[in-house]
Amino acid sequence: MTEDGRTDGRWARCRNRASQALGLLLVAGPALSQQIAPPAVEPRPALSGDSVAGALLGPDDAALPLYRRPWIRPLASLVLPGSGQLLGGQERGLAYLATEVWLVARALSLAQQGRRERSAFQELAYAVARRPFSSVRQDGPFEYYESMGHFVASGDYDSDPGAGFVPEPDTTTFNGSVWLLARRTFLEDPDSLPDPASPAYSAAIAFYASRAVSGAFRWSWRDARLEQDVFGAQIVASDEAFRSATNYLGVVVLNHIGSAVDALITQRLRRGGAPGAVPRLGIDSNVGRVTLSWHAGF
Repeated sequence: MTEDGRTDGRWARCRNRASQALGLLLVAGPALSQQIAPPAVEPRPALSGDSVAGALLGPDDAALPLYRRPWIRPLASLVLPGSGQLLGGQERGLAYLATEVWLVARALSLAQQGRRERSAFQELAYAVARRPFSSVRQDGPFEYYESMGHFVASGDYDSDPGAGFVPEPDTTTFNGSVWLLARRTFLEDPDSLPDPASPAYSAAIAFYASRAVSGAFRWSWRDARLEQDVFGAQIVASDEAFRSATNYLGVVVLNHIGSAVDALITQRLRRGGAPGAVPRLGIDSNVGRVTLSWHAGF
């Protein structure tokens, strides 16, 4: 065989092998391209009201009875502490419920004690210090009784028996202290009274008239200092009882919130451990980017 014949044989074999490789590539190319190409991103349809509720509850939750819905237990615990835990078969719900009963009972008891002490000091104030000035009992606000505990007497509203108006000058009385405060607030010299027609004096008189005690609300503890001490102790006891009742009501609110949060966390942990709701870590690849996603069963 000549050298040209051997060369032609080699070229023929090369062409055959190239033809076979091209045929395999044409057959396996589409399947290989489907495996290499990134998955197509399908647009997510908009959720309607029903589909939103279904997405929140899950495919199985919509078929559950109302009392077994996942949001019922936290809501029940918020209304009545411990009820959500008891619906889930958790005995610690009894602790929340017992705490609620005890706190409410304690708050009601303290409020009742505060009312008893208030009635006691109001009755004592009228019987000892106020009866000489009025035959009819008229109860005032709490600040009025506080002033009765700090001053022995209210003092006169108008110390001038004539036609003029002169505020109480005795600063040891309640009205006298009010007039001193009015002079210090509106007059340049509290110890020197200006012309009664001046604007400063008129402003001081208006301040005194709006705060001074008169008529049936006057009082005097003179020759009854022991009764005034008892009166002051009753005021303190009433104030502390009402303040403590308010504090207990604040703890009641915290008990509601704590029970609701407990029920919510327990419910979500249970849903997170259910089949199909285990947290998953995945990588979503797209053209030109890679997204790391975390899927939890909440």
